[in-house]
Amino acid sequence: MNHAHSTQRPAAGRRASRGVTLALTAVIGLTLAGTETRGQELFPWEEDAVDTEIVLEPRSLESLAAAADLVALVQVLDTDYETKRDFPVGGTAFLRILIPYKLDRPRPDIIEVYDEGLRPNTCYFPNPEVTEEGSRHLLFVRRNPDVEGQYLGLETGCALTALVTADNRYALRHPPDGPPLTDDLAALARPLEFTDAYAIIDYEDLTVDDRLDLLERGLLEEREDRTYLVTQGIPLSEVRPLLGEENLTRDRSLLRPAPTDGH
Repeated sequence: MNHAHSTQRPAAGRRASRGVTLALTAVIGLTLAGTETRGQELFPWEEDAVDTEIVLEPRSLESLAAAADLVALVQVLDTDYETKRDFPVGGTAFLRILIPYKLDRPRPDIIEVYDEGLRPNTCYFPNPEVTEEGSRHLLFVRRNPDVEGQYLGLETGCALTALVTADNRYALRHPPDGPPLTDDLAALARPLEFTDAYAIIDYEDLTVDDRLDLLERGLLEEREDRTYLVTQGIPLSEVRPLLGEENLTRDRSLLRPAPTDGH
């Protein structure tokens, strides 16, 4: 079944915003270089506050799904972040659920995900401009025990970037960003044509070593405007079984959209 809808094709003027989201900053320091896992490089103002490098323990998609109260493909609608030097340091993202996999309540249309602080596992998202479509993510979040209806990211992170393909489907970007994983997603990756603006990565969002490595492995395609196009992905239909059957919601009363006031 085709679910994806995208009216934007990759363009030179639309680039992923540097440092705005875990899904993008993790490219530099966590998993974009392959299966290697290392702590994310700190931003300049973080170096005085953090004494040691943070290393995130890899986990399987199934264990992430088991730890989460909600797992879904979502799209960013808006964000309300406090920022420091243009980087978020706390606030809320408003996300629309596109495909629910695991739910803890009747399916809401829009959810709030809150986070604060500066860590490699923070759950921040890029804020789309008025004329732009928001980015899409495979999301793993838990209930906020202090705020009704609000969610928090997991300890190791919360989101993997998903992209729209030319045949109007969804696929995880490969190599995946976000939480470090133990799953062998490389075995499921395949060349795909993306019609998603978030498939374009600015040269500033990659270290020199990572850029050369990804180009050599054919995982990026160099463009004329100092940007790079992601060339491979993992169809979400092949990711779903990795979440674990016991973690998937089967209750139709939860999967149906929750009624709105007055209806």
